[in-house]
Amino acid sequence: MGNTTAILSALAQEQQGLIEQLEAPRQVHRAGRAYWLGRLQGREVILALSRIGKVAAATTATTLVEAFDARRIVFTGVAGGLGRDVLIGDLVVADGFVQHDMDASPLFPRFEIPLYGQTGFACDAELSECLAQACRASLGAVPPAGRAPGLHRGLIVSGDQFVSTARSAEQIQGALRHAGMEPLAVEMEGAAVAQVCHDYNIPFAAVRTISDRSDEASPNDFQHFVTHVASRYARAIVDQLMPLLPRS
Repeated sequence: MGNTTAILSALAQEQQGLIEQLEAPRQVHRAGRAYWLGRLQGREVILALSRIGKVAAATTATTLVEAFDARRIVFTGVAGGLGRDVLIGDLVVADGFVQHDMDASPLFPRFEIPLYGQTGFACDAELSECLAQACRASLGAVPPAGRAPGLHRGLIVSGDQFVSTARSAEQIQGALRHAGMEPLAVEMEGAAVAQVCHDYNIPFAAVRTISDRSDEASPNDFQHFVTHVASRYARAIVDQLMPLLPRS
């Protein structure tokens, strides 16, 4: 599979519509996970669930590269909004990722990845632009809940924590701003996948749909969004993305 695109999500609900669209589907089990191989619009793809958290996501991403020779990874999923104008239903295409819970100080500056000499990992510019174009084209495919969804680009932060109080969100934002960073959204997997792709030197891009505002209403908002909306977003975006991907 010389030009395979891996499409990664954290939860089964986020990929439900994509699996149904696969041409010549074939399921392979490896490292305790199920991987769906096939084609979407004639392009070779692998669909996989990262599961929740950075370690699980890193395991899945590594397997995609090592076992299935994935040449690029695209993450579609949900996240909590942090930016002031980032509202439920909006899309955020990541420019880069930082682990908001990485703190090896005083040995290294807070947020810096030990022995890498950097705090975060940039997403691939070309692949991210393709993903942003796909998002713009798909915005009309999902009926808005009272308003048209917006598209944002910027920093997404990851940590092994479901952020469910306004105080926690403010603490994460404050610490990152103090370090000169302005996060738009928070989730639990992307930074790990970005680091794996950096290590293997393969393109990575990610889009997150805002399911909640990282506050006390988050548990209910998240569950509703994942159950009723997430798969429609993922399917619409991937439908638009496939024709934009390079063929070699």
